[in-house]
Amino acid sequence: MSWPSCRQSVVVKAMLAIQLEAEQFEPLSALAEWHQLLAARLGIRPAAESHFVGRVRPSGANDAPLTALELEHYPGMTEACIASLAAAAAGQHGATAVLVIHRIGLVLPGDAIVLVAVAADRRGPAQRCCQELLEALKHEAPFWKREWSQGVGSWITGNTPL
Repeated sequence: MSWPSCRQSVVVKAMLAIQLEAEQFEPLSALAEWHQLLAARLGIRPAAESHFVGRVRPSGANDAPLTALELEHYPGMTEACIASLAAAAAGQHGATAVLVIHRIGLVLPGDAIVLVAVAADRRGPAQRCCQELLEALKHEAPFWKREWSQGVGSWITGNTPL
């Protein structure tokens, strides 16, 4: 599978909402706010939605208990890249709207690290867009991750499997 590059120029037809959060967020509250925004802008709720909430695992790459996961990013570039990835996935699948909320900074085990929500007129496009965008975020978005365990930080060099 080939994911779109963060440097691609994409015509945006879908409504995109991209947020990087330094503080803990509640995914269901964020979805409720997004639903209000969709209703206000579109005048109707979408027929289909697909959502994914990712949380920090309790153990790290070496199976040691994880104290925290630290995410660093390049401000401005990261948001632009995520917007480009979201626009490309939405365009390919005909999504109406996409929401991406991603944590930065220190994130504790069990805390939400990412929320992806996709609205479309059918479940298939919503689900495929959500899945593709998640993979693109995992492999293309410019985040640098460090796992903290027992006072020692180790940079993550690869991605976790599906």
